[in-house]
Order: sequence, then structure tokens, then C-alpha cells
Amino acid sequence: MRFDQHTVVLLVRPADVPELPLDAIDRLQDAHLAHQAGLVEQGLVLAAGPFLGADDDRLRGFVVLSVDPEAARELYHNDPAVRAGRLAVQVMSWMVPEGNVRFEGVPMPRSMLEAATGD
Repeated sequence: MRFDQHTVVLLVRPADVPELPLDAIDRLQDAHLAHQAGLVEQGLVLAAGPFLGADDDRLRGFVVLSVDPEAARELYHNDPAVRAGRLAVQVMSWMVPEGNVRFEGVPMPRSMLEAATGD
């Protein structure tokens, strides 16, 4: 059997997340979303989204990339939320039977307002 290999990034809330004012958190979240959307536009991110109702509330999001794990680490080292210490990354390879998972080119929101309104 043949396998497709993808890189997965888990976005995790660190135990020592810095306290910030709410408006700073909102700006940082918008910067994170803009960073993510830019990676999608470059064809580097195949799928991404937040977790809801996870058993472990430190797990914040999941990303599937078309690059190797080292490149993914570098890309997410530059994520504003990671640089600010609000998120940490766990990077790994994910293997699935060839053709088992297909990704559609769907745009990502660049801000919380865009995510909420769908515009």
C-alpha cells in the first residue's frame, strides 16, 4: 500500500501563557489569522481550524501543511501568536493511505470579524 505524507501542526496553549489586555489579545488573534491566511494563499497550508470542546483545553488548533516538518516549524515560529507566547506548536508527520484525504482550495478568514461574518 502507498501512503501520502503530510505535516501536521498542533497549536497548543502553553502553561505559562502571558497575560494581556483583551484588546491586545484580539489584535494578536487577528494577526494570527492573517498569518495563517497568508500561508493558505501561498499553498503551504492545506487545512486549518480551531478545536472546540476538546478534552484537553490546551489544544487550540490543527493545521495540515504541504511542507516538511522543519519548514513547518519555521513558518509557525513566525506566527504572531507563537512569537507572543500565546500559542506553542507541536509538529509531526501524518501518513494516510494514498488518496484517502483530499484538500479543497478554500480561503481562510484574515480576522475574527471576517470569520464571524463570513465576508
